[in-house]
Amino acid sequence: MMVSIEHPDRWRSPATVDELNLGLPLPRLSVTGQRRIAAIDIGTNSIHMVVVDINPDLPTFQIIDTEKSTVRLGERCPETGQLTEPAMERSLEALSRCQEIAQARQVEEIIAAATSAVREAPNGREFVQRVQDQLGLSVDIIAGEEEARRIYLGVLSGLDFEGQTHVIVDIGGGSTELILGDGHKARSLSSTKVGAVRLKELFIEHDPILKREFSTMKAYVRGMMERAIEDVRSKIQPGEMPPRLVGTSGTIESLVKIAACEFLGACPTSLHGYELDLEVLQDLVQRLCKLSYEDRCRIPGMSERRAEIILAGAVILLVVMEQLEIRSLSTCERALREGMIVDWMLRYGLIEDRLRYQSSIRERTVINMAQRYQVNLDSSQRIAWFAVQIFDQIREQLHHWGPEERELLWAAGILHNVGHFVSHAAHHKHSYYLIRHAGLLGFSDTEIELIANFARYHRKGPPKKKHDPYRNLSKQDRAKVNQLSAILKLAVALDRREIGAITDLRCEFDPENCTLVLHLQPQWDEDDCDLELWSLNYKKASFEAEFEISLRPHLMV
Repeated sequence: MMVSIEHPDRWRSPATVDELNLGLPLPRLSVTGQRRIAAIDIGTNSIHMVVVDINPDLPTFQIIDTEKSTVRLGERCPETGQLTEPAMERSLEALSRCQEIAQARQVEEIIAAATSAVREAPNGREFVQRVQDQLGLSVDIIAGEEEARRIYLGVLSGLDFEGQTHVIVDIGGGSTELILGDGHKARSLSSTKVGAVRLKELFIEHDPILKREFSTMKAYVRGMMERAIEDVRSKIQPGEMPPRLVGTSGTIESLVKIAACEFLGACPTSLHGYELDLEVLQDLVQRLCKLSYEDRCRIPGMSERRAEIILAGAVILLVVMEQLEIRSLSTCERALREGMIVDWMLRYGLIEDRLRYQSSIRERTVINMAQRYQVNLDSSQRIAWFAVQIFDQIREQLHHWGPEERELLWAAGILHNVGHFVSHAAHHKHSYYLIRHAGLLGFSDTEIELIANFARYHRKGPPKKKHDPYRNLSKQDRAKVNQLSAILKLAVALDRREIGAITDLRCEFDPENCTLVLHLQPQWDEDDCDLELWSLNYKKASFEAEFEISLRPHLMV
């Protein structure tokens, strides 16, 4: 195999992230014809699924089926914080039903994401692995800010912002997301650990609620939401029109449905765009405080399971509206699961024109982090380019990873040296925890963990099971770390002096002798690249062991 590679025309760091031009062949998968996929949102209170038909030509999607189960996955053990066995069993049953419906609808792909309950529980990853083992269903654990970003995408798919800023509030069972956006870039993304189920468990012991319980709960919500609300306020520009408030998800839909039933005398078939005034909400909260669970269940539009947590959820919305001084809220029926669909479409390059900023969010958030930690972007871009070229040229012959792993390898190439910001000593370990906790947008928790592990092993010894972050990965993900971190080591060696001494490479694989010749093109004819060749020979052991071949570098003259 002999492959020639065009070298990138631009290595310099962009002046701003908005001028981003990576000069890298990042994966943009293509789709043609109508597609049918399902998205499952595994929340603290409920599991929701939508099945959609996607028309790539428009592009748009149509919801053809939905499924919802109230599983209360967030009812965790009070002593350990772990997901309980009954809650996990209920969730597995619900996910199995979702899977059966999706398969009956003949979907080609099921995407699933877990939020607050799973990401906070000590055994959250064990639950995800259990879902994989029992159902064969892959679940991504997403961070709070990423959950907020996908909610924003879901709202954008169902609401025309008309050039005006909007605040989006999504009240879940375990967390509340608050987003400020103008239809393009999200200016503020936050996820706060206050949710309807969480508050009910923490503060409501009596039925009806006692005055002191209510006062304590409302004060707690004010304190918890203060930072997120202040961040939204600070991002509203002077002279800008006051933002509109949009509410999504079950708690807000239930509150709006109650108000609508009282006003109309019957529950509306659709709540999309329906408005709820602050005065109506304040009155509703006062009435809910006086009602028992049985009385709340009799309210038109109220489900029995929602009646348990409706007051706690109403208090969160009340605090948000009062603190933002916004008098009215309108509803949007699209939220996280629809946002997961939009994110999938963005990954496949279907809606780049309308959401150009969001379509490159993964690349942008990586470059932003590199700039924040003062990475030498010239060198990092070269290393990332070397890594993806080796990846591409040995694919099929030596590995079978796809475009998703390729993009994670690119990200690790850009970020592998962020640990220098902390200290040169053991900087690969610093890189791991900085990447792990940087809040990279557009990536799932598992993807961030993989990027961090690739960077962790770009130098020194190979991965070891005694290292907790590596040991806790699935068997398949450990294989990815083993092989792709070995590729990254080679790429780092090729820019040892950080001066761009190597400008091009091609791989020639000899299967009979199990040898890979790495042909390298120097930048300058008089440069023998001794340091790069020495570094390559020093670091190649991991690569040779993983792929069971001999690596022989060759300098082209």
